[in-house]
Amino acid sequence: MNDTLQQLDATLAQRKSADPAESYVASLHHKGLNKILEKVGEEATEVILAAKDADHSGERQELIAEVADLWFHCMVMLSHLDCSSEDVLTRLRQRFDLSGLEEKANRQRSTTNK
Repeated sequence: MNDTLQQLDATLAQRKSADPAESYVASLHHKGLNKILEKVGEEATEVILAAKDADHSGERQELIAEVADLWFHCMVMLSHLDCSSEDVLTRLRQRFDLSGLEEKANRQRSTTNK
């Protein structure tokens, strides 16, 4: 697993039970899933806007910063739901031998069969 993601998983797990007055991550967990999802949505919107700006200006540093914020908040969400980046990486590795169209069709079949 990527060392950075592994370190972030460990840090998020530690801060999950920290004092909300002393930790941003703990404060998000304390506020609950809806607040975390709100942050994920805000960051996703900021990524979209930064990507559009990068497409026009060629400047990509703001886009990279916004994607980092989005990934971070997605990882807080995963942590809140007792998942990890390794769970996501495992799923991505499973998709390596599939074309994107085949993978999408498999997902649609599995949701239809529920």
